Amino acid sequence: MQGLIKYSEERDIFSSSLQGLTIVLVTIWSICYLLFHNFWNELFRLSTIQMLSMLLIIWVGTVFQFWAAEQRVKLNYKILVIVTILVAIVQPCVGIFFVICSDDKVTARILAVALVQTIIYSWLFVAQMRNGKCFFSKKFWLYALSFNIPLIPHYLSQVVLDSSDRIMIQNLVGDSEAGIYSLAYSVSLVMLLFNTALLQTVNPWLYQKIKDKKIGDISRIAYITLFIIAFVNILLIAFAPEAIAFFAPPAYYDAIWIVPPVALSVYFNYCYNLFAAFQFYYKKTTFIAVASIIGAIINVVLNYLLIPHFGYYVAGYTTLLCFILYSVGHYFFMVKVCKEEFNGIRAYSGNILILISGFTLLIGLSFLSLYSYQIIRYIIVCMLMMFGLFTHKKVLFMLKSIKNS
Repeated sequence: MQGLIKYSEERDIFSSSLQGLTIVLVTIWSICYLLFHNFWNELFRLSTIQMLSMLLIIWVGTVFQFWAAEQRVKLNYKILVIVTILVAIVQPCVGIFFVICSDDKVTARILAVALVQTIIYSWLFVAQMRNGKCFFSKKFWLYALSFNIPLIPHYLSQVVLDSSDRIMIQNLVGDSEAGIYSLAYSVSLVMLLFNTALLQTVNPWLYQKIKDKKIGDISRIAYITLFIIAFVNILLIAFAPEAIAFFAPPAYYDAIWIVPPVALSVYFNYCYNLFAAFQFYYKKTTFIAVASIIGAIINVVLNYLLIPHFGYYVAGYTTLLCFILYSVGHYFFMVKVCKEEFNGIRAYSGNILILISGFTLLIGLSFLSLYSYQIIRYIIVCMLMMFGLFTHKKVLFMLKSIKNS
């Protein structure tokens, strides 16, 4: 009992000290910005009030992420869901009101986000600081910095993977094509909601299995979650014409041809998270950065070489290829970690992963030839739904076992 109390106290100190570190880092960046605000404003093409508001959003967003991570560890999902839903409802309402009442629509939107998140998330900061009662901890600050600094190239590479396509299409082809691509990309990334939901459920269990050296238990759950992610992404691909028609006028119809490769990229993004957990747990952050940087560089080079010759559609396929390479790279680094920490025992079978991923790619890309045949497409979707109904009990059983664990 005393050990449990000590662990809880240390966790509170860890959370509050990281909140303190975040304040210091945001303050340093804010000072750097204010000293050279003209340079930064011109570089990002933003006003001072927009930049300061976004710095505030970064801080309160980080406050929420620390608090949310703590709630997931404690399995306090109810309060987490309540806060998330509250922000999801209030933020758009306030944003619409600000935009309607303002001439500067962009600034109004940013201010609305900053205002809502500051009001709702600030008390989370106060609560964590009150529980931990620690602003500075040399032990935890050094740990956080040593763990995360090598990850900066990794996260920058993710930004490149997410943004370079649209920027390069805009510069190499034109604004209208970039707009069409952005629509397809945004619609496809809706599936990231499923990624996030599943990962938030699976990750605590996954890390616990790694900690307990029971990685043999991981695959049976991981494969089920891969099937779930593959299934929802294939459904989006199947209904891409209807989804694009719902979100945009007919002028954007060409976006349907970009949805399949980008949606499949979301599947491989989920694969990466399953593999990278081992590297994160054993603090092999250099491995993570190397795989991510290679993926981002290949993406930029391929876009530069192929877009002028094959058009902006090819950007979706370069993104897919890079996410495949991205996940493969993290898989091999995971294997390296397993050799070092688990005497060569692997959490996943490479052959099964290839089978699941190959089957997902085959079905997803096959729908490209069916967009002109609506009835055939609907029949295939019905068959997939029936398959889902036949297997849903097994899926629910597996997810319930995670919850019970």
